[in-house]
Amino acid sequence: MQTAQSKRSTLKLAALVLAGFAIAGLAACGKKEEAAPAKALVVGTDAAYAPFESQDAQGNIVGFDIDVVKAIAANQGLEVKFVNTPWEGIFNTLAQGDRDLLVSAITITAERKQTMDFSNPYFDAKQLIAVAEKSTVTKFADIKTLKVGVQTGTTGDDVVQGLLGKDSANIKRFESTPLALKELEAGGVQAVVADNGVVENYVNNNANFKFKTVSDDSFTPEQYGIAVRKGNTELLEKINKGLAAIKADGTYAKIHAQWFGGKK
Repeated sequence: MQTAQSKRSTLKLAALVLAGFAIAGLAACGKKEEAAPAKALVVGTDAAYAPFESQDAQGNIVGFDIDVVKAIAANQGLEVKFVNTPWEGIFNTLAQGDRDLLVSAITITAERKQTMDFSNPYFDAKQLIAVAEKSTVTKFADIKTLKVGVQTGTTGDDVVQGLLGKDSANIKRFESTPLALKELEAGGVQAVVADNGVVENYVNNNANFKFKTVSDDSFTPEQYGIAVRKGNTELLEKINKGLAAIKADGTYAKIHAQWFGGKK
């Protein structure tokens, strides 16, 4: 039979052992949390819109938009993963949570702002008309009786609908602007209306097609923004802070010069 003193000693030892296990358990939990890697943000982009986003020979997604987001992420200590996402349905991937943000030469519009939030603008754009060199088109109104190619669901689609009518049979819609421009080359359409950066890039890199571009003062100036889910203010603040920082330190200007030759 144990004495009262030996009982107290045994109980004290047991308490110390239990305390040791508890501390070890807490330490193990702490180590586990510290070791958890940061989750990469999934960025949706339609990689068929050079020079903003496209795929190189190795299948890597490259472009002006890609470099801008990478620079913002680096500035804010974020990890990003780019996923090629078809334009038609790209906004649904954001709403459903399959993408954390979108960068794809997305024009900020009042309609789009109803269902998603946008960063501060990072690029100024406008619509531009591409036609054959021999075409007599000199202004937007001149294409009213022509077959016109547009990318489905873009602002180019919207402005052409405004001129030709929403249900006009003369509007031919394509999954991408390059496909619309290839149709112009083949003679299936007589004009293509799309964002100036993409049209100019295509025309400049395909001189053998003998296209020319036509501008029109009636086209409303546009601005591109990075889209996040409605109400995701934390991510939006980080994007805006990073964008402001890369503009201030000259990084943005270097990226712009790389993809557009310094022209703004």
